[in-house]
Amino acid sequence: MAAQPAHSAPPPGPTPDPATGAAVKAADRAHVFHSWSAQGLIDPLAVAGAEGSYFWDYDGNRYLDFSSQLVNTNIGHQHPKVVAAIQEQAARLCTFAPGFAVDVRSEAARLVAERTPGDLDKIFFTNGGAEAVEHAVRMARLHTGRTKVLSTYRSYHGATAAAINLTGDPRRWASDTASAGVVHFWGPFLYRSPFHATDERQECERALAHLAETIAFEGPQSIAAIILETVPGTAGIMVPPPGYLAGVREICDRYGIVFILDEVMAGFGRTGHWFAADHFGVTPDLLTFAKGVNSGYVPLGGVAISAAIAADFDQRPYPGGLTYSGHPLACASAVATINAMAEEGIVANAAAIGEEIIGPGLREIAERHACVGEVRGLGVFWAVELVKDKATREPLVPYNASGPANQPMADFAAACKRGGLWPFVNMNRTHVVPPCTITEAEAKEGLAILDEALSAADAHTTTA
Repeated sequence: MAAQPAHSAPPPGPTPDPATGAAVKAADRAHVFHSWSAQGLIDPLAVAGAEGSYFWDYDGNRYLDFSSQLVNTNIGHQHPKVVAAIQEQAARLCTFAPGFAVDVRSEAARLVAERTPGDLDKIFFTNGGAEAVEHAVRMARLHTGRTKVLSTYRSYHGATAAAINLTGDPRRWASDTASAGVVHFWGPFLYRSPFHATDERQECERALAHLAETIAFEGPQSIAAIILETVPGTAGIMVPPPGYLAGVREICDRYGIVFILDEVMAGFGRTGHWFAADHFGVTPDLLTFAKGVNSGYVPLGGVAISAAIAADFDQRPYPGGLTYSGHPLACASAVATINAMAEEGIVANAAAIGEEIIGPGLREIAERHACVGEVRGLGVFWAVELVKDKATREPLVPYNASGPANQPMADFAAACKRGGLWPFVNMNRTHVVPPCTITEAEAKEGLAILDEALSAADAHTTTA
């Protein structure tokens, strides 16, 4: 097991303050418009504080954060080195326009470039992952002079105009213009194979053949880029089979297509490497990042750019920019985060926790529960696929279920919260995605709560 981070001791128990909690919730309900929600149907938890792997409410309830919020607090809550760096930067230089050379901006770019694969040595900073995807697509189109971009079903790339059209899950539907130059195809997913494969080799070969055929029918001369989440995140944490990403790289090279890897969720230690691409020995032409680069302490994302694409803009302006590109407070938090992750062995900790605790623990849990169809993942990036029947693999709830149809998953989530665990639930899955700083004891605590909560899902299986 890697050395545990210095701030990993559980925080002290919260002091109840229900009156303040009620006031916070009342103000929220009066004025805050929440994303992805029917505003009159939600009841947001009023959060009083957070530290390390935990957060707590005003009623004195403490939760082990097995969601890392939106799979972004890789370094945990309130890491003292990152908090101090933001405070120090605010006292020195709060903000400055992106057209200037600023020391902390340059250092953040250097530290990111040191860790990206291959020659991805130029960094364009954005405010988050969706903007990073927007700019990566723009760069690919400018570089190739082509318009179409291919992305997979079972993917999420963000909620801005191009990013939501690239997305392959139901969040796209309400905003899909069908005119954004996006073509979707099926990526590999052996457990629910669209190619009727029976092993990883078949899945890889058939998925690559499907992609090649899609390109042939769309016209390779019209395709600017293929964008993939290196390991798809919200859509199911489906680790690609050996050889798949290398095969996509070869197809892109064959047709002069830009290969974009979206590492917004999978990057910065989440899979047990700095970037998930490191597991597969593949270098894309563009790599998007956000979330874990500074654990979301201040909004930050970016695009890591290959030498060939960066050279396009040596003598002509890049037609894009953001007022807050490379914001000093965000860059200071990224510098502190990356340095702390290196100094404290946090990436190695994520790898060890996954290999020694989460992976084996989830496989044991799967044997005890009728509702668990499959577990899969890397590092601190795991999915538990919940089913009505292990033999038929029928999902525990229908695709994109809501209301009464989603009751089995709602029951499971409620059981987790009663046990002191905050889960990440999407469709018929729960994702085990705690901070990369989680300790062995915390991981075992979370798995024990998860084990008990899954009994609520077992009650909805065909064997119940």
